[in-house]
Amino acid sequence: MSSGDITFPLSFAQRRLWFLDQLEPGTTFYNLPLVVPFGFPVNAGILERGINAVVHRHEVLRTVFASLDDEPVQVIKPDMPVHLAIHDLRELTPEEMEAETERLTVEIVQRVFDLAEGPLIRVALLRRGIQDHVFVLVMHHIVSDGWSLGIFWRELSALYNAYYVGQKSPLPELPIQYADFAVWQRERLAGERLDELTAYWRRQLQDLPLLQLPTDRPRPPALSYRGASLAFSLPRTLSGTLKALCQREGVTLFMTLLSAFSILLQRYSGQEDIVVGMPTASRDHEEIEGLIGFFVNALVLRLDLSGDPSFTDLLQRARETSLDAIAITSFRSRSWSRSCSPSAIPVGIRCSR
Repeated sequence: MSSGDITFPLSFAQRRLWFLDQLEPGTTFYNLPLVVPFGFPVNAGILERGINAVVHRHEVLRTVFASLDDEPVQVIKPDMPVHLAIHDLRELTPEEMEAETERLTVEIVQRVFDLAEGPLIRVALLRRGIQDHVFVLVMHHIVSDGWSLGIFWRELSALYNAYYVGQKSPLPELPIQYADFAVWQRERLAGERLDELTAYWRRQLQDLPLLQLPTDRPRPPALSYRGASLAFSLPRTLSGTLKALCQREGVTLFMTLLSAFSILLQRYSGQEDIVVGMPTASRDHEEIEGLIGFFVNALVLRLDLSGDPSFTDLLQRARETSLDAIAITSFRSRSWSRSCSPSAIPVGIRCSR
């Protein structure tokens, strides 16, 4: 580490990702991509300037991860320039251009990040024509999440438009940084609060069943990450009926769909103890809504389908299970501050302001 570096503890989410990276180095499963086509001329210099302005604005994008006294720490760099890689495809035939666009995009997205060296953000611009470009952004999950990709895109768009006409950044100063959240989270998740959380999740995860579905192939012995997704739309009439049902039963649409999905799994597996993972944004403070960082959390929802419950009874079970999981992991406090007092910052951690 250099003299200008600042160290902070990892958030619990970051610690989880850091451990997985140590356990299985070289994986690209936690690379988060954003691929956006541009149907207009692009000034690459201004675009790179905007990218680096976002990186400078969010400390987490200038962060690497080191081991200090056998403990992982965030190391915030005072400066970490990000280069916009430009790939010119304009000389290719249309068929070659499409193939090369796909190849390059996959290569950029699947390139391994080094958590100890950084940067943990990668950007590229594929030039296909005067008004035909593809912008590729990749960030490691340890410094970002799906919500953060949207923040990056909105801020980059605002900065590019301002710089293009010779104006200054229109973005207001951030009230806090991700490292502040990590320190605050560790202060909150200690003592009795930590004991309460630990006890709750031990109960929820005790004797966790393995879902046995009648698939056409056996479950692989090792995790492959070769999953897939299927998108489909519900008819408008069905959506309206579901919303009316939710209002009548006092549940959310998510709870209703969770109940239906659990019934489907129960019918296929014959099991009555159904476990479903639910990602949550975990941004329950106004001050962190505009921060880039790894906030998302995965909750385990365990539904009991024993006793052949009616669908309305199952809805109430889903409601109770969901609300309990969200409530137990919620971080609510009166206010945030960028305080550098000894009581606010743990021993050995220097304030970044």
